[in-house]
Amino acid sequence: MDSVLTTFVALDGDNIAVQDWPLDTDQHMRGVVLLVHGLGEHAGRYDALARQLNDWGFAVRGYDQYGHGESGGVRGGLPTDTRLLDDLADIVDSSRVRMARETPLILLGHSLGGVVAAQFVALAIRPVDALVLSSPALDAGLNRFQKWMLSVLPKIAPNLRVGNGLNPAFLSHDPAVVAAYQADKLVHDRISGRLARFIDDTGPAILARAATWFMPTLLLYAGADRLVNPAGSRAFAEVAPKQTVTTRCFESLYHEVFNEPQSAAVYAELKKWLDARF
Repeated sequence: MDSVLTTFVALDGDNIAVQDWPLDTDQHMRGVVLLVHGLGEHAGRYDALARQLNDWGFAVRGYDQYGHGESGGVRGGLPTDTRLLDDLADIVDSSRVRMARETPLILLGHSLGGVVAAQFVALAIRPVDALVLSSPALDAGLNRFQKWMLSVLPKIAPNLRVGNGLNPAFLSHDPAVVAAYQADKLVHDRISGRLARFIDDTGPAILARAATWFMPTLLLYAGADRLVNPAGSRAFAEVAPKQTVTTRCFESLYHEVFNEPQSAAVYAELKKWLDARF
C-alpha cells in the first residue's frame, strides 16, 4: 500500500509529520516498526526499507524529528535537551493507541536516530519490545577543534546553527543514493550547539550502560563509516551481553547500510533477527 502522511501535534503544540506504511488488509501483522531517522534527513527516505518490512509482515511508522523534514521547528535546532526524547515518547504513545495490546513495537533508529532510540530505551521512558540500531552515532568522531567548540558554543549560543559537516559522498557507494540526497529539498545541513552537545553527550552515556543492556537489540554498523566513528558501535558490542545484543559489522560499507549496493546482506541479517523473535 502507499504510505500515508499525517500531522501529529506534540504536547507543546509543534507539528510532527508522521508517515505510515500500513499492511494490506489481508496481511497478518507481526509487529510495528517505528523508524527514527538521522541528522538532517527525514522519514520519507526510508521508503524502500519500510516496504521490505511490509513484505515481511510488519507495519511501519516513521516521523520527522523536530527541526527536520516536514515537522515544525528551526532546522537543526533543539529547544531543550530532552526534546527529541519527548517527541519519541509522544509518537510511541500515539502508536500504542492504534495497536492491539499484544502487537510488538520495535524501534529502528539510524545514526542520530539510533542515539535517540537507544537513550529512550536506556532510560526506560516507554516500554518497547525490541531495538534495531543502524550505524548509531555512539561516537560522533569529533576532532580536537570540534570538541573545543562544543565546550564553548552551547554555553554562549546554544541555538546558533552551523553546517553539520556531513559529506554526502560517504552516505553510500551508490551514486544514485547520494544524488537523491543532494537533490532532496527536505534534507538540510544545519546543526545547533545544543543538538551537537546532545549527540556528543548521549553516545558515551549509552556506552556506559552497555554492560547491563536489557533490551533485545540488533546492532548493524558500517566498518568503513566516515560520518560517525564505528569505534562507538564496536565498544558497545564488546561489552553488551551477547544473549541480549546481536551485532553485525559490514566492514566495507558506508554509513547508510540499507542504501548500499550490497544491502542484501544487511536486509538478510535484519530478517533473520526479526524472524527469530517475532
